[in-house]
Amino acid sequence: MIDRYGTGFGYQSYKPQPAKPRAFVSYHHERDQAYYDRFAKLFSDGYDIITDTSIDRIIGSDDVDYQQQVIREQHITGSSITIILCGAESWKRCWIDWEIHMTLNKCHALLGICLPTNLKNADGTVTVPDRLHVNVVSGYAHFIHWTEDPILLRAAIDGSLEKARQTSKIDSSAPRMERSRP
Repeated sequence: MIDRYGTGFGYQSYKPQPAKPRAFVSYHHERDQAYYDRFAKLFSDGYDIITDTSIDRIIGSDDVDYQQQVIREQHITGSSITIILCGAESWKRCWIDWEIHMTLNKCHALLGICLPTNLKNADGTVTVPDRLHVNVVSGYAHFIHWTEDPILLRAAIDGSLEKARQTSKIDSSAPRMERSRP
């Protein structure tokens, strides 16, 4: 006789696998696709990586509020952290700004990763999206330089998740970008 578990011998023991942390990855699709591909290849075993695969993000509406709602509902909801791959021109992209804004609205963790293409300025700093920068400064977001070491990435994600508990440090005061900068 076959039982409801299909074994014929009663209960079959199994050890459930822990769910992978879900990470939404935001990046400049045109300029930084190779780094996203490398990131996904290196870390997809340990993380459920979510990203919007459309380059132009055609949502079917010019309404910025509707576009942000789609970002929130289809990409940010269900994740616990947004990872921003910060290349040389990421700071110019309105979609990245909106994804950071929606992440903050959901009180999710925020991690910026500086890509090797993002060269240092004369003062030794790098340029990142404004909304990410103010939240790193406030202590809400975490920021690291590119790594291919899963232990370092895990530590950065854990640090980001810990910082995200301090929701009083969220700074959403900057006006949202209406369009990407040239």
